[in-house]
Amino acid sequence: MKIVFIGGGNMGEAILSAVLGKRLSQPQAISVSDISQSRRQHLEQKYGVTVMSDNRQAVKRGDVVVLAIKPQNLAEVTAELNGWLKSAQLVLSIVAGARIDTLCRGLNHRCVVRAMPNTPAQIGQGISVWAATAEVTDQQRGWAGSILGAMGREIYVDDEKYIDMATAVSGSGPAYIFLFAEALIEAARHIGLPRDMAQELVVQTLLGSGHFLQQSGKEPLALRRMVTSPGGTTAEALARLEKGKFTELVKQAVIAAYNKAKRLGE
Repeated sequence: MKIVFIGGGNMGEAILSAVLGKRLSQPQAISVSDISQSRRQHLEQKYGVTVMSDNRQAVKRGDVVVLAIKPQNLAEVTAELNGWLKSAQLVLSIVAGARIDTLCRGLNHRCVVRAMPNTPAQIGQGISVWAATAEVTDQQRGWAGSILGAMGREIYVDDEKYIDMATAVSGSGPAYIFLFAEALIEAARHIGLPRDMAQELVVQTLLGSGHFLQQSGKEPLALRRMVTSPGGTTAEALARLEKGKFTELVKQAVIAAYNKAKRLGE
């Protein structure tokens, strides 16, 4: 499988690293086009791939064209590539908020996959939600699933609306977890724990709880009740969180992110 990356930023590099790590392709079959010379040098030296600054020349080299650019550059790049793609080429877009129809019209191309990976993809622990146009073949769906799955887990949806919803949950979700971790570490320091110990306790607690939730097969509610003894310390803490409308705040945060994701695609 020959792959071209348009844009070599962090998420593009995460896909590149995962593809090579899982042996889905070889360095000599991968090309990266990026406007930054320092970025091109970094990717060439680290991965041994072909690099260039000409997007039009780059797209000639791939079965799959990964659009890994910033949303604000989408209109310029799609206009540049309009008419340069072959009908049999698959475009895999990870551009935040860019709807399939926008991509198809901008590129004058119908073979498109839109995906939303998240930050943990950079360490192979991500999850990606993706949708495809009817013109994407079974083989190309296999390519897309393999590429996204190389970064963690992937979920195919037959309705693009779920991607905006996933953006608000899994796309933005790592930031929610990081914010909670920050708050928990600061609270631990406030009651007297040294910073290093506080950070280690919080990080391992988050990791362990996530793995426990994944492997137990139980609902979060059941696990929460299992940990919470009546009249105990956990019950006291949870009561204070609910008094501050913690659950409602999380819901409102996700709704706000979802509405923003929809606006980005308008």
